[in-house]
Amino acid sequence: MKKAINKVTWWVFASLCIMVGLYPVIYFLIDRHFGLLSSKTKEVLADQLWNIGFYGHIVLGGIALLIGWMQFSSKLRRKRIQLHRTIGKIYVVTVLISGVCGVYIAQFATGGISNVIGFSMSGLVWLTTTLLAYNAIRNGNIKSHQNFMIYSYAVCFSAVTLRIWLPILQAVTGDFISAYYIVAWLSWVPNLIVGYFIIKRLRRKEAALA
Repeated sequence: MKKAINKVTWWVFASLCIMVGLYPVIYFLIDRHFGLLSSKTKEVLADQLWNIGFYGHIVLGGIALLIGWMQFSSKLRRKRIQLHRTIGKIYVVTVLISGVCGVYIAQFATGGISNVIGFSMSGLVWLTTTLLAYNAIRNGNIKSHQNFMIYSYAVCFSAVTLRIWLPILQAVTGDFISAYYIVAWLSWVPNLIVGYFIIKRLRRKEAALA
């Protein structure tokens, strides 16, 4: 029973990552006044640097989300280590570009200073944990690499949790801005907490097998 639940959980997780990873495609197919863009001023939407940052963030972040979940497959690491490494390199590059773009566009976040800080910190934590994970594997520290990658992808997964929480919070508060104040933090901080408990559980599992 537990094995079946774990399998279902894994496929739900993978499906959400794929669907939201492909989500940025919508921005190239329909009117620009869609989703979060509808909350932006004409001045921001006309700013070329902001547009580069926005599309760099959503496209590269989408790719990171789309491929990153596969890195947690023990089967892939065991049987296709070269593929695991290749995906890892692509993930790091996409995170670095998307993260920098994300921190930049966070300075224009709808809702004011609280959201600027919330989304900026999200981007900085994403960049930091990814670089620490890369540095750890370069130094041969597999365990630290795995731990930092869990935290990195936890922040990456905020693209999913934001889209889950935002409509719920809008329904509760009855207002987009109020919901956005909360989701600027709720979309990623709880993810890191979940990541911490995943790491803790893995440590207990390893200790039991030792």
